[in-house]
Amino acid sequence: MAPLHAGPPPLSASAAVASSSSAARPLFVAGPYSHRRAAVTVTATGPSRKAFLSCPDHSPTGAQPRTGRSPAQAHAPSSPPTLVSSVEDLYEFICSGPLVDRIGYTKEKIAESIDRWLSCGVQVARLFRLNELQLSEAERARIYHFYIPVFLWCEDQVNEHRAKYNEGDDIPPLVIGVSAPQGSGKTTLVFALDYLFRVAGRNSTTLSIDDFYLTHEEQNQLRDNNPGNGLLELRGNAGSHDLQLSVETLESLLKLTKKDTKMKVPRYNKSAYGGRGDRADPSTWPEAEGPLEVILFEGWMLGFKPLPNEVVKELEAVNKNLQAYYDAWDRFIKSWIVIKIREPSSVFQWRLQAEIAMRADGKPGMSDEEVMDFVSRYLPAYHAYLPTLYKEGPNGSDPDHLLVIDIDDGRNPITGTPDVQPTSNFSPPGPPSDL
Repeated sequence: MAPLHAGPPPLSASAAVASSSSAARPLFVAGPYSHRRAAVTVTATGPSRKAFLSCPDHSPTGAQPRTGRSPAQAHAPSSPPTLVSSVEDLYEFICSGPLVDRIGYTKEKIAESIDRWLSCGVQVARLFRLNELQLSEAERARIYHFYIPVFLWCEDQVNEHRAKYNEGDDIPPLVIGVSAPQGSGKTTLVFALDYLFRVAGRNSTTLSIDDFYLTHEEQNQLRDNNPGNGLLELRGNAGSHDLQLSVETLESLLKLTKKDTKMKVPRYNKSAYGGRGDRADPSTWPEAEGPLEVILFEGWMLGFKPLPNEVVKELEAVNKNLQAYYDAWDRFIKSWIVIKIREPSSVFQWRLQAEIAMRADGKPGMSDEEVMDFVSRYLPAYHAYLPTLYKEGPNGSDPDHLLVIDIDDGRNPITGTPDVQPTSNFSPPGPPSDL
């Protein structure tokens, strides 16, 4: 993996990890760092972010994020060299991660691939504008216990997919689905995965189910056709997506198998019409290029399975609409990542944090009451469909190509707990404002 810009000398740590010597070896030593803090921009995904829990800006305006450094800080004298870690220490830290077993890695396999872990770690840190030589414990965990293990699992999935074809064949890209509730960090995870694939020399593109929402006019028509149904009043639930656009987009992306083939990928502008949203102008859509190897497709309801109507009476219209979603979305996905939460109440807090951050950045954001109302429209679907998703896996998924990631309230991976299912009697804090 070639470095994005000037950085430490090439890392070769495999022998150091395998050694039985007890002396700690320096991983590398920090030098002047300010000249290496240039913003990293990835074409078609938006500007990079410093905070792990924030997401890239996909809006048509492409507003630049705050860097978190004032002009005075940017020109401050460099700190003296600081010893960061040792290869052995980082190796042990990686081995302690909750996802190691799930991605099929042993301590021996980690030792053999330690250079890959270190190189990916440097790239991810720089992507989020973090000093890779001075990571906090939380930042180190997010990189080496979450983003890198998931990326390595995805790489294995891509390699396995491509190995099924003969040399000279047109190999369609692998579609990897990421199903996770809103605010759980899926968009930022996909942002990091897409970046790592590109740095590794693999063409990739990203999609969200949000990209396929109905236009503003069509959403208004849906609302008018379902008077009194708050679940279909605004975008979000099954029925508020343009499934034909989904099928056309995914089928076209799967044909990007040759060099110099290109296509525009739809995007949605959530800030349009005072936050009600509309499809972004096609002139602002990013471009995917062939030969494409990976499509990262994320969404809060990917893999949901329709249930008997008598089980979900309050969701009858949504449940009926959901029956068409397998053919439009799930059948294209061959490998799945499911981020599993312990309780849907977390969605409200996460969404509230995101809106507060948006307002702090000077962008339009919902009030606390509007967040309550917005999230309350999704909660019935979470309570209805998450238990089946967690018990049986996504609709049409293969257990051999499924990675389940349990996360805590801080959105950090944890060791899986025995079948903790969302409860059906949860209600959001405070009453919805106008449901």
